[in-house]
Order: sequence, then structure tokens, then C-alpha cells
Amino acid sequence: MGTEPVDDTPYEVIKPPTTLKSKVRELNRREAAKFDPVKSAEAALTRLSANFGSWMANEAQALGTAWQAIADRGSDADTVNALYQAAHNIKGQALTLGYPLVGQVAARFCYLLEALPAPHLLPLPLTATYVETIRAMVAEGARDEDNKTGAELLATLSDMTDAAVNDLPARENQ
Repeated sequence: MGTEPVDDTPYEVIKPPTTLKSKVRELNRREAAKFDPVKSAEAALTRLSANFGSWMANEAQALGTAWQAIADRGSDADTVNALYQAAHNIKGQALTLGYPLVGQVAARFCYLLEALPAPHLLPLPLTATYVETIRAMVAEGARDEDNKTGAELLATLSDMTDAAVNDLPARENQ
């Protein structure tokens, strides 16, 4: 163990007041007996579900914007990271928003992006295909495996991704 200098600067610990209880209404016994948190959560999701399509469209638009930045500026650490973040957001939200097939495509895209040893090695044609596929699937409402075209696209993209990842040079020690 090294000896590090001790910082003798005086400090003050501030404890904020805990006011959470004042923000929540306690249920009386009758209300508590009738309350079903699962039903309540399902009802909230049902109310919100009317917005799911537009929320997913916004995520697809963000993916398109990130891709446009690569087209404009090239693939560097910042632009590829922004593209990855947009794809990762879609992957994470797709199931909840009712687009499980789009989530699977986004997951394969994330796998490709995670495998890149360097941003300049981004396979641009395959990346363009992923971006356009996700945007088209969202626009056309290709939500699950019942959409044969979407399922075939996923299978083809998976094969193309595996081949592209196998062709990438190995990562150097970072």
C-alpha cells in the first residue's frame, strides 16, 4: 500500500430531508385489500400503448440521424458511439413498445457494432442495410415473426453479420 497524503480540508455532510412519504398516499385497509399492483401496471401500459408507435418511430428517426452523421462526417468514435446508442435504445425498448422483431434486428446490429475493433472498420453497406431495415420495419409495423418478410430480413442480416464479424481483424489489447 502506498502512503497517500491525507486531505485535511474540513467538510460538512448535508442530509436532505426525506419527504417521500409526503408524496405518496397511504391506502386504507379497504383500498389496500382491493389494490392489485399488477392490474394497475397493466392498465397504465394499456393507456400508454396508444403512444408506442410514435415512440418507436422517434427511436427509428434517432437511428437515421446517427447514420446521417456518419454519412456527413465519417465513422469515428463519436459517430459510431451515437449509432450504437440509438440501436441499443431500440433493442431495449422494442419489446415493451410491441416491436419484438425490430428489437431482434437491433440486437444483431448492436452485436456487429460491439465487435468492431476500430470505428473506421464499420462496414458501411451492412450498416446502411440495418438502418434502413429497422426504419422500414417500424414504418410498416413489422412487429413479430408473423411478418414473414421481416423474419427473413432478420435471418439474412444475421448471416451477413456473422460473416462480417468473422472478417474483422482481431482487436488489439486495449
